[in-house]
Amino acid sequence: MAGLLRLSLLHSQSQPWFSWLPLYVSHWFPLHSLQNLLYFRDETYLKGVRPNSVPVFTADEARRDAVVEAFKHAWLAYERDAMGDDEYHPISQKGTNLTAAGGIGYTVIDSIDAMLIMGLDDEYERARAWIRDKLSFDRNASFSTFETTIRVMGGLLSTYYLSGGDTLFLEKAQQIADRLLPAFDTPSGLPLPMVNLHLLEGVPDHDTGDFVSTAEASTLQLEFRYLAYLTDEDIYWDKVEKVMVVLKAATLPHGLAPIFIDIETGIYGLSPIRLGSRGDSYYEYLLKQYLQTNQTEDIYRQMYDEAMTGIHMYLAQRSVPGNLLNTAELIPDRAKNGKTGWRLLPKQDHLVCFLGGSLMLGATTSGAVVDHVSVPPLPHELSPQGKRDWFTGVELIKTCLATHNTQTQKKDKNSGKKLPPDWYIKGSPPGKPPPLDARYILRPETVESLFIAFRLTGDTWYRDQGWAIFQAIEKHCRIPTGGYASIKNVDQVPVEHEDKMETFMMSETLKYLYLLFSDASVLPLSEHVFNTEAHPLPIFSPIADSSSLL
Repeated sequence: MAGLLRLSLLHSQSQPWFSWLPLYVSHWFPLHSLQNLLYFRDETYLKGVRPNSVPVFTADEARRDAVVEAFKHAWLAYERDAMGDDEYHPISQKGTNLTAAGGIGYTVIDSIDAMLIMGLDDEYERARAWIRDKLSFDRNASFSTFETTIRVMGGLLSTYYLSGGDTLFLEKAQQIADRLLPAFDTPSGLPLPMVNLHLLEGVPDHDTGDFVSTAEASTLQLEFRYLAYLTDEDIYWDKVEKVMVVLKAATLPHGLAPIFIDIETGIYGLSPIRLGSRGDSYYEYLLKQYLQTNQTEDIYRQMYDEAMTGIHMYLAQRSVPGNLLNTAELIPDRAKNGKTGWRLLPKQDHLVCFLGGSLMLGATTSGAVVDHVSVPPLPHELSPQGKRDWFTGVELIKTCLATHNTQTQKKDKNSGKKLPPDWYIKGSPPGKPPPLDARYILRPETVESLFIAFRLTGDTWYRDQGWAIFQAIEKHCRIPTGGYASIKNVDQVPVEHEDKMETFMMSETLKYLYLLFSDASVLPLSEHVFNTEAHPLPIFSPIADSSSLL
């Protein structure tokens, strides 16, 4: 199993990291001087499927039902030991809240739409009753604007939609949205990273000062826009659209975004450019905002296309010796002459594994030249950029799967030898705890991409990879008394657990696995967008002039 927080795709450690990159990257150069590190290729590879494979769209019932049982194993333990608490600790069999003032039902709300999708009616009714009778957002403490939006607001809105319009969930979604709105009361309109839900005040992050991460500011739009559509309250739409106006104005020539932006001025700070933590979902939501409103807001397609071109020009590269396609990071630094330059750091967060599926989805929508793209797509149906992005998406998924060749999910069954060290887990001194990079915390990004890839190709190979991941989770993360725990080091067997089950285990990882093995008619991608916490929202046509700010 993988799930490494950061995957450094390097050459052998016996050589300097820049030895397989263009020489100038090891020195200080302005960003615009970097050259394209990737270009293609063989068009016969376009399909991203095995030769002569026959697309499959029916359910794999045995595997799907095994995922449902896993969800019940996780949920029933939480319900037994910690119902209503924000987080669950399966080994100690207890729950905790995010603040001393109490929680806001993170785990319940993050999980309830999965119950509807999986047909767990009894579990759903009990969770609904807790939300109706016991949920309170009136907490005198600071909560993350971003996390509360994607998990709580997103979960409530998705459940409203999937339940056929149960007003309980819409009312609760509007309640939390109203408590989040003060975060946007800033000179630029960019949101503060925290909100006190009782005092109704935005709160800065002491660690980042006047800055908010780009991902946090730009990953609120799907939720607030859908709420505005449902309630006809323009304030929700306008607040998050204003954020996009600021980000559009701050856009750099290559379309890529540094990971921090100044809340006061709306100008990007001198910070790394990467597709992992603090940057990832900015790129995800550019595409999804375009899709959410039925591909009517062309500005988001333009921003997305420019960003994807920037990724290919400056970040995409191949590892040695395995030739794995990956995305590096650009780190700002000051040269001796005082000018700022950028150095390329060949490190890829596991969070980047969302990008493979996202690129394939973008290729068949933003990159399509016909109204209805085949499954899998035919070469003449995609633009040159669409073909490029499809190929890169397929290759990135392979790279993310290669990280699963660890002791907890061995794939090289023909010999006891390890595969070439294109990536490695950063070490720690002997006798010290394993590094954070070695953990698997039940993350969903790879299975998310597998789900999207399967839906766009019908190739059962993607299902087989997801099943291997699920089996590893069952073998190494499942706690006999209930729930699933994180692993401290994926390359060490027997494993050592960390006593925590993240809410995205049920909200994302198991949901995406369930959908991977489901009939393709369940939540079709042509009718839905999934927020960054895997909460499905419907595609809709916006009200006239509802997006006039851009």
